[in-house]
Amino acid sequence: MSAPNAAGWRPSLGAANDSAAPSPTASGDRGLMLEEALIFELGQPGKCGVDLDEPELEPLPALGRHLRRQACPLPGLTEPETVRHYTRLSRQNYAIDLGPFPLGSCTMKHNPRLNEKVARLPGFADVHPLQPQQTVRGALEVIAQLADWLIALTGMHGVAMTPKAGAHGELCGLLCIRAAHDARGEAREVMLVPDSAHGTNPATAAFAGYRVESIAATAEGRIDVAALLARLGPDVAGVMITNPNTCGLFERDIKEIADAVHAAGGYVYCDGANFNAIVGKVRPGDLGVDAMHINLHKTFSTPHGGGGPGSGPVVLSEALAPFAPLPFTMRTAEGVTHLVEEEDAAAIVPGESFGSRSFGRMTAFHGQMGMFTRALTYILSHGADGLRQVAEDAVLNANYVLRRVEDVLVAPFAASGPCMHEALFSDAGLPEGFTTLDIAKGLIDEGFHPMTVYFPLVVRGAMLVEPTETESRAGLDRFIASLRSLAERAGRSDESLKSAPHLAPRRRLDETQAARKPVLVWREPASAAD
Repeated sequence: MSAPNAAGWRPSLGAANDSAAPSPTASGDRGLMLEEALIFELGQPGKCGVDLDEPELEPLPALGRHLRRQACPLPGLTEPETVRHYTRLSRQNYAIDLGPFPLGSCTMKHNPRLNEKVARLPGFADVHPLQPQQTVRGALEVIAQLADWLIALTGMHGVAMTPKAGAHGELCGLLCIRAAHDARGEAREVMLVPDSAHGTNPATAAFAGYRVESIAATAEGRIDVAALLARLGPDVAGVMITNPNTCGLFERDIKEIADAVHAAGGYVYCDGANFNAIVGKVRPGDLGVDAMHINLHKTFSTPHGGGGPGSGPVVLSEALAPFAPLPFTMRTAEGVTHLVEEEDAAAIVPGESFGSRSFGRMTAFHGQMGMFTRALTYILSHGADGLRQVAEDAVLNANYVLRRVEDVLVAPFAASGPCMHEALFSDAGLPEGFTTLDIAKGLIDEGFHPMTVYFPLVVRGAMLVEPTETESRAGLDRFIASLRSLAERAGRSDESLKSAPHLAPRRRLDETQAARKPVLVWREPASAAD
């Protein structure tokens, strides 16, 4: 048996560590790593796993010319072939239940099974948005309880629960800002976005009709406060800040920035995608934030990355709360929770309270019920003290990665103080010809999902690693050992790293050519009627 390395774990034995790779197999399979063709290569048109009667169709005269004269060339498979195809593909998939997703700015953490059990209770899983309100009182109460928690954790005045994801929440916040300026009769068309903000921020601002102007970052990776203050004026609607920012650092001057923006008549939007680093520790409302989206599918551990829909509630300050979108939940004096829609908002909502001057709707219905139940379950199972520990452990894990790797990979902001939830590295110190992409592809051979690469753009060859609080020290040591090994291989100019991965089901692709020149197969119709 091989000896354990410095991290205390033993590398697995087998072909991956043999000096001579085994000869190719006739089947293309490698033991239990099964080769799988495309479904179009496996199936045959006309084959089917079940017997179906021939359809007896009499085309309507007006539609006859639009009906196909030949069968659509879809792949046909038997039931066992279909099941095996998708099972084999699933074996090649990476998941949070297999290992860490160290994606920076994405907070890909474990989703407790308790969340799933509650979300699948019939009263929640089967609820329909068109049911009469009196039949969904429990669901409305879940939404209201979650809203109360989000308001308490952020120190804000109210929350709009309908936005479906982070960028949708950003749009909601900016529409509230625009509605507030319109109510004052002001036509402010500029939104300031620091270079340290998330990439969706400028895109959302442009979509909302604002002209985006960027604010440079300082050498330590934070907002250039002097440059931002100098740009404030009567044309500036507000600023979009990500805090903690995409360099993994807390914007410690945010209160000074918020006070100056407010004095200039603008509003402060905070991107809450990184709330996982400060939940239970810092209330954004105390820092002068006017609007912030919260990714329930990040901070509160609901499925993420293709595992389910997103949800991005937006907490709002007292100044912006009247412009919140409809519908929203509201409790009567008797403690009954109900949904406020357009038709009754004017009669129910008094004065300048939440939603009284709503800009309209964000979605057809209220929100993502499955996400609400999962998030509330996560919050209640942790409690306030547990959520605070989540942030503390997330920051501890990220700093552990940063300090264990900074001697073999350049960490451009290591001297800026402790990082928050993510550690940022660069390929600036690698020998010529070796890049971030080589490290990322090498991690696949090591059995890990790569970190976020080439973002943020302010760092050359960025590698953004967010380990999250749900990773153990032993698990982090294993990841760190692989990352250090890859950096050392690059340092030795190991040419094999440039063609990694070697052990994955597929080799390295030319991503640029794949995006610009995709190979599409087109079957020429036999006749104009096809």
